[in-house]
Amino acid sequence: MRKVPFVGDEYYHVYNRGVDKRPIFKDLHDLSRFFQSMELFNSVEPIGSIFELSFGKEKIRNHEKLVEIICYCLNPNHFHFILRQLVDDGISEFMKRLGGYTWYFNNRHKRNGALFQGKFKSSHINSNEYLLHVSAYVNLNNRFKGRPTMLSKSSWDEYLEKTKYCICSPDIVLGQFRTPKEYEAFALSTLEYIIRRKEMEKELEF
Repeated sequence: MRKVPFVGDEYYHVYNRGVDKRPIFKDLHDLSRFFQSMELFNSVEPIGSIFELSFGKEKIRNHEKLVEIICYCLNPNHFHFILRQLVDDGISEFMKRLGGYTWYFNNRHKRNGALFQGKFKSSHINSNEYLLHVSAYVNLNNRFKGRPTMLSKSSWDEYLEKTKYCICSPDIVLGQFRTPKEYEAFALSTLEYIIRRKEMEKELEF
């Protein structure tokens, strides 16, 4: 049990990384599988394997959801989400189901043991201003060390309306800007500030 339970209709930054910072995605097939899990396992109704779900994908997508995905970023060795809990224990159940990816990864890559570094981490997003800044941090997380790699995927294109296939609900964020372009400028300036701050903190280390 978590010391502080997740509260319904509240927003949370949820994240984790590979054990010893090792890759959690070795190729595009891995990345696609995890992304598919994010969509298909987000259902209150009990579900089976992805193989079973593949025969009724559209039906599953219309089921009541555990969480609302506000934004996400999948990187080669870690991931970030902003989630809103829609039902009791929704976030915990969603993350538990995503944990099944470990079995897939170990089976495919002939390995054993934990894939992720312990239980997922989370922080409560307790203000609107914080929500806006964390959304920029998550959407652009794969750009912190330069250009995104082939083995990264984020909701950035969904926010900028560059893709028709969306699994996010960005309205809570985009609704506070006149246009997606205005949000883009805000997010990029936030990214620049975070990078400068991280560099300054590194310089101050001794």
